[in-house]
Amino acid sequence: MRILRLYAPSLIGDHTLCYVHANSAGESCVNEVPIYITCAPAGADLTSEYHADKMTIVLPPDSVPREGDFLAAGKGDTLLRWSSADKKFEVCTPGFLSVSSRVSIWKAIRAAILTVSDKGSRGDRIDTAGPELERLITAQGAFVEDKKIVPDEKEEIAGTVRSWCDEGYDLVLTTGGTGLSPRDVTPEALMGIADKVVPGFGEMMRIKTLEFTERAFLTRSVAVICKNTLVIAFPGSQRGARQCFEAIVPALRHGIETLAGWDSECGDHSHRH
Repeated sequence: MRILRLYAPSLIGDHTLCYVHANSAGESCVNEVPIYITCAPAGADLTSEYHADKMTIVLPPDSVPREGDFLAAGKGDTLLRWSSADKKFEVCTPGFLSVSSRVSIWKAIRAAILTVSDKGSRGDRIDTAGPELERLITAQGAFVEDKKIVPDEKEEIAGTVRSWCDEGYDLVLTTGGTGLSPRDVTPEALMGIADKVVPGFGEMMRIKTLEFTERAFLTRSVAVICKNTLVIAFPGSQRGARQCFEAIVPALRHGIETLAGWDSECGDHSHRH
């Protein structure tokens, strides 16, 4: 679908192009001016006092997002999250919006992140890969609801991930324990709870990261499905986790949507991208 109108009476009126972002106070801004960003379906009356001090994004009929949904421009280059209670968008990823630009409604991905590290679990090392994965997955329309650091113990890794799968998370990301040392057991832990294996994720990580290091093929990163949750294991370094994430991100949301059954929903809430 496409944006039909960008209307802000207090900021000139109709815009064909604008830049949306959040300021240091967390307020949504349009062209650096703090303003409430809302939306309305085509045909709605925008002459009321309610819309006078707001930026209203006009969308096709029956395309208004639901609570927690994201409005994504392009492939998520600009990302806004909708609150039905407040009737406003929060800017998650700043960028440009323009009339006639393609946008999609993305359903929020419920995610959890597990850092596997002996030193990290003892507080002897600061976890940088976990926060990096949180930053990256948030930009894809995910909401990280739980995070944990555990030692390189197969039973503890498997137990934590299985509990999150039981809770119905859409996605679990793990970082650490994918190398060749005797203590690296994350792939074995995940394979032990797997209903299905999704080999393409690990294959793509190794292929793409060979561009950065000739040792890329040594990583044992894997992806599995446990119940209705996609679980993906990443390397333990911040750079390795980021490079591997960037290798798989083009198909990540589609995989989650397919597993969750979202891509079979009808209308504009099919959440295609």
